[in-house]
Amino acid sequence: MQNFQNILITGASSGIGEALAVHYACAGAKNLFLCGRSAERLEAVAAECRKYQTNVYTKILDVTDRDATKEWLEECENIAPLNLVFANAGVATLRETDENIYNTFNTNLFGVLNTALPAIEIFKRRRDTGKTLALTSSIAGYHGLMTCPSYSASKAAVKAWGEAQRLALKPLNINVSVICPGFVRSRITDQNTCPMPFFMEAPQAAKIIADRLEKNVGLIAFPWPMRLASWFGSILPSWLSEFIYSRLPYKV
Repeated sequence: MQNFQNILITGASSGIGEALAVHYACAGAKNLFLCGRSAERLEAVAAECRKYQTNVYTKILDVTDRDATKEWLEECENIAPLNLVFANAGVATLRETDENIYNTFNTNLFGVLNTALPAIEIFKRRRDTGKTLALTSSIAGYHGLMTCPSYSASKAAVKAWGEAQRLALKPLNINVSVICPGFVRSRITDQNTCPMPFFMEAPQAAKIIADRLEKNVGLIAFPWPMRLASWFGSILPSWLSEFIYSRLPYKV
């Protein structure tokens, strides 16, 4: 079992990131390091977390800024040795314009790398155990989706990279978990107009994630019916998967 006391979360001003922050504050975390792009929303989350006597440090940050993100992680590590780092910030593509496509990959993939790579270097400097990196992917990352091609592709890249890093970093006592949620209430799902089966509230998702991170589960994919369907779709012959996926309703 893990003992997470000093936790860093990107994309902490809403959705899963917000719910994780409140969950860990309630669970007795000593220090929370939270970043987001909205000062108002981020401070509201911090205020809620401080009700549980947790030290909360906030930062207005765009994770696509590589140098600024690395500098922030080092600042947090100097305050308290990080046990758990969530590379969680993400965006929806909405319309597949060139600008939105680049923004999706810059945030969902490179924003994750901008958080994860400095965290790995920090963890490598320390010989203690219980160091965990959690990467937020998506059930959508199991197969390219015509309804949200850039989003699903960016999440697929995170999933594949995280699974490989789990194996590579295990000998260094660094745990890596990839999180693949289904539809969870967030600012992203609030924009959806498609059906959202097995829709879940963010606090419920945060509890599932936290419980499985405690057990060092490598791939945290839920809810199970969506995970099963997505996995099955990913192993079908291409002609059959194309037939099925081409008939899914558009995400936005």
